[in-house]
Amino acid sequence: MAKASTPNEQEAPARANGIQVIARAASILRALESDPDGLTLAQLTERVGLARSTTHRIIAALQQERLLSPATANGKYRLGPALGRLGAVARGDLRHRARPHIEELSRRTQETVDLGVLDGDQVLFVDQVQMLHRLGAVSAVGGLLPAHCTASGKALLAATRQQGTLRLPSTLERFTDTTITDPAELEAELDRVIETSVAFDREEHTQGICGVGAVVRTLDGELAAVGIPVPVTRFYGAEDRLAREVLTTARAIEADIASHFV
Repeated sequence: MAKASTPNEQEAPARANGIQVIARAASILRALESDPDGLTLAQLTERVGLARSTTHRIIAALQQERLLSPATANGKYRLGPALGRLGAVARGDLRHRARPHIEELSRRTQETVDLGVLDGDQVLFVDQVQMLHRLGAVSAVGGLLPAHCTASGKALLAATRQQGTLRLPSTLERFTDTTITDPAELEAELDRVIETSVAFDREEHTQGICGVGAVVRTLDGELAAVGIPVPVTRFYGAEDRLAREVLTTARAIEADIASHFV
């Protein structure tokens, strides 16, 4: 006489299937993490070693949750905006440690101060202290800006270049006349950032808006950037002072974080 299966025995295959789906979804996300330009369905299928129909089904589910962006005009998929927000939450301790320092920096400079992290080839702003002016720079927590033409973005890209993990998109989009669109020129700029520890944006993303930024490195290898976006009327002539201020703040955040690992 056949033995009736218990509820636990019936649930085991379902649990195993659920774990397998999660593992497959994670492999797709990791494949896209290493390619900021995105990958086609065929490329993803080859990278993760799954059947095309299985890959397509998982991609559709990830798109629905905004963990993947829809296919672009060239048929490629990219990591979606929901991942950036999840990452921001995961970086809660960094934000907590940095907050009093960026508040003090905003008070000293009387400017808005951002805390950003790298999200693919963009900067995700995870915290901000606003200083209201008639003329001000526009950014917001949860917002994304291209890394190659922003001060915080270049500070973060320079840090990844120093680590040997720099990945630039195949095309650097032009936003203004001063946007760097040549990869070799950008890499030379990043080398200057490595040498000076400070990155500048001179109206490279938005006409009339400049910025200065410096990277923050934690002991566990996490990277963030402190940035000050400034209208041109308050930037030119104040670059050196702003650079000193942002670099001092970045180092103070690093020291604060390091003190909690002791």
